[in-house]
Amino acid sequence: VVYQFHRIVLFQRLVEGYPYTREKILKEARIDIPPFMRAKIWAALLNVRGDIRSRYAMIDKETETTTDRQIEVDVPRCHQYNELFSSPSGHAKFKRILKAWVVSHSHWVYWQGLDSLLAPFLHLNFHDEALAFACLKAFIPKYLNDFFLKDNSAVAQEYLAVFSHLIAYHEPELYNHLDNIGFIPELYAIPWFLTMYTHVFPLHKIFHLWDTLLLGNSSLPLCVGVAILMQLKDLLISYGFNECILLFSDMPDVDIQRCVLDSIRVFKATPCSATMRRHDKDSVELSSSKLVPVKIHLPGDSRETSPEIPTSSSSKESSVEMLTLHELKEEACPRISVSDMIVMCELEDELLGYKTVLSPTEKQQRSKGRCLVIDIRTQQEFRRDRKSG
Repeated sequence: VVYQFHRIVLFQRLVEGYPYTREKILKEARIDIPPFMRAKIWAALLNVRGDIRSRYAMIDKETETTTDRQIEVDVPRCHQYNELFSSPSGHAKFKRILKAWVVSHSHWVYWQGLDSLLAPFLHLNFHDEALAFACLKAFIPKYLNDFFLKDNSAVAQEYLAVFSHLIAYHEPELYNHLDNIGFIPELYAIPWFLTMYTHVFPLHKIFHLWDTLLLGNSSLPLCVGVAILMQLKDLLISYGFNECILLFSDMPDVDIQRCVLDSIRVFKATPCSATMRRHDKDSVELSSSKLVPVKIHLPGDSRETSPEIPTSSSSKESSVEMLTLHELKEEACPRISVSDMIVMCELEDELLGYKTVLSPTEKQQRSKGRCLVIDIRTQQEFRRDRKSG
């Protein structure tokens, strides 16, 4: 109780100083987020700022739209075990905020699942519709960019192809089994990602999951999906196609704390080039940058800063490659950039000209080695492409 009290006082002071204290909020949120302050902290993590109430008040939420009927159908089915959401007031708030989002995003459309995405924000801000709307508006471009296009098939297929690559990268045995029986991500993972797991987990698990999700970039949700499969691996390996379909027809019980910890480990062990997507803002910015960040800090990180590995802007070999959808679907495993390979082979210190001070645990981890590079070029290709020195 004393600890929680001190954390609440600390975050209240930090929130009062927002946006100038945002970096400090990020740092403290990596330790934990007090439930009492979660609404304000999430808004800060999503970089919500400005006169959100005036902007929300100016949106026409009364005029009928073509999506009204679908919203009317979806809202009464969204987390109705929750007393707030099952109340007439809850239904009315859902409808107003969803209509406001549709009206203010003419380039996007309403897809089933948007109500589930709104649910955590509305629960935390039940008496502040404007803040719930602002959080939803900031969340979607960051984690679900272009998912709400009228034709989102290419976006969804690209996302699922990258997810399949990550399964193969981290769990090759499980990947081979699921591939052999034809149990592909399209059959089970679309509701996971389109709703960021809000459709498959109850709210209390979503709060715990999103406390970490909001600290990561747009590739972290993919790692959460891998973590779920890792937890269910023993079952999935023993199941055939029909049993797998039945297993995911009603989401099995998942230990959410274990899922969070596993997703962090997967995220840290995944080269950033392995999650590059054409429809992802982070990936597009990274592909045009001359600096490739090694990692993003999540709970459990011990160091304040991470080095960046410079890449040559004139070298195709060292740039981050953006694959087409056809290439992604044709290949079973992700391609890894030279910059990421340098980090994985632990050569960054030599290239940057400094020595990193490592803890005993980190020294032990590095001594094991993270990858083995095998050159599969023919002798002719090797003679033609090799670089001496």
